[in-house]
Parts: sequence; structure tokens; C-alpha cells
Amino acid sequence: SPGGYGPSRSSTGFKHCSQSGNAYLEGFTPFWDILFAHAKDRPANEAAVREYLTAEKTHWQYTHGVPADRLERVAPDAWTLDQALMDRPGNKEVQLQMFWDYQFNLPGYPEFQEYFRKHQPPTLITWGKNDEIFGADGARAYERDLPEAEIHLLDAGHFALESHGPEIARLILEFLGRKIS
Repeated sequence: SPGGYGPSRSSTGFKHCSQSGNAYLEGFTPFWDILFAHAKDRPANEAAVREYLTAEKTHWQYTHGVPADRLERVAPDAWTLDQALMDRPGNKEVQLQMFWDYQFNLPGYPEFQEYFRKHQPPTLITWGKNDEIFGADGARAYERDLPEAEIHLLDAGHFALESHGPEIARLILEFLGRKIS
């Protein structure tokens, strides 16, 4: 799976659910510019990538793009715990390596897309239309290979489950109810 929720196996075959799980180049936003620069030249760009590992940026990832009337749904525990775990000794180096390694996912994108075209798995996509990490164009791109995909662009940011958990759960249950019989 490219990200988010990947393929899941049921008695009737594979189903694909994705929440901001990018599998298309269209999904990349300016957020990724420094990450791709880091992939080409780690030493020159490491300081800028480390900014993504700060408490301020972690908070931003959880709250940016979330409508004001939904911000109270995003539990402060989420970004606080993420940051506490990130601040453990050695973990930022692990995160830097994961960011650097992401470049190796890109050659797999055509394989994911070919799988989608060939097998046409029933697909549910929920995505924050205000996501500035994996932009909404990444969700729309699935339509190229999966014309029957159910795509829901929610008024949310990157972590749409944080602000729209009950709505996404309902969409998943309804999707599975229609697709698994």
C-alpha cells in the first residue's frame, strides 16, 4: 500500500481504503520540496528537514486545514504524544532516515497504479481537502486508474481522522456494507 490504509483481504477479495495515502505524483505539495531536496543532498538540507521535527510543526500537521469549529475534536494528546516520542534520544535521526527513504517509494507508484488499473479493487478514499502534506489532487488522481473509486474530500487537514473520525468510520462501514456480501 502506498500509505494510509492499504489493501485489506476479505472473503470476496481485496478492498482498498486510503486516508491521505498518496500513490500519485499529483499528491505532492510544496511541503515536500525540502524533503526531495534532502533526498538529493542530505547534508545541505538536513537542518531544514529537522524543522519538520519540531513541536511547532507537529502541532501544525494536526491542526492546519482543520475548520475552526472542528479544532476541539483534535485532541492535544495526539500532537503532544507524537512530539514526546519524537524527542526521545535518537528518534529524530530515525525520522530523518525515513524522510530520506521516501524517495524509494516513488518508483513503486507506477506499480500501484498498474495494479489499480488491472484489478480495479473496490476503493474508498477519504482525504482532507485542506491537506498541505498530501494535497487533494493526490486523491483525485486515483480516478484515472479507478473510475469507480469512492472519493470523499472532507473539510479537514492531513490527519482527517482526528477531526472527522465518526464521519470516516461511517463512510468505511457503508462502503464495506456495499462491497462485502
